Amino acid sequence: MSGSILQLVGISKTYCSASGATVQALEDLNMTVKEKEFVTVIGPTGCGKTTLLNIIAGLDSQDSGEVFLADGLKAGTNMPCVFQHYTLFPWRTLLRNVVFGLEMRGAPRVEKRAAACELLSKVGLTGFENAYPHELSGGMRQRAAIAQALASQPRMLLMDEPFGAVDDMTRKDLQRMIVELWQETRITILFVTHNIDEAIAVGDRVVILSGRPGSVLQEIAVPYERPRDRMSREFLDLFVQIRQSLSSTMDR
Repeated sequence: MSGSILQLVGISKTYCSASGATVQALEDLNMTVKEKEFVTVIGPTGCGKTTLLNIIAGLDSQDSGEVFLADGLKAGTNMPCVFQHYTLFPWRTLLRNVVFGLEMRGAPRVEKRAAACELLSKVGLTGFENAYPHELSGGMRQRAAIAQALASQPRMLLMDEPFGAVDDMTRKDLQRMIVELWQETRITILFVTHNIDEAIAVGDRVVILSGRPGSVLQEIAVPYERPRDRMSREFLDLFVQIRQSLSSTMDR
């Protein structure tokens, strides 16, 4: 675990589908995430990406294998998860939603409002503190969900296809935002996506999962400075490399 915040060793998971069939989602998956690293995970549909994240987050348990977390790291407290579908409380304003994250870490009462306003400012939502989630666009709701997650001052942030439900332009804006927040805070981020372009644009390293049952097929470092030029030769070459790896696992 030296220098690592998360280590997965031999993770396997089988479950029963709604029809009663047995489905093996993960098999002997091994992966390590370093402190302050931004890692993206990509793989074919149904390869167990969300199952993997749920196991790390403590929302599910593996059948075999071990999840090792760095000292002081605990699922559900300083390791929140941002999902594709918004998890804001609909009866709370954006300010009160972010305050909830501060309450989770026991922030002093006098600090909560100012800290919540600062976080909303960082995600570009100044002026919407008193709005309710249903009054906002999908992209704005996801910005608020990220602010809520960051309010707990996590050491590690889990993200499960967080930008999958928004249009392409909004998605790119959110990608820029999360990279800027990561550069500022240097929290560790494990980011699941099905989008190759996104995986390269935001991550330090792309972990490619095989088809079901999911295991680590390949890991590719992304050594280029951010922000990344999506039309550059280096970016396009890496895009093709990852696409070919995904195609090979789907053809097996």
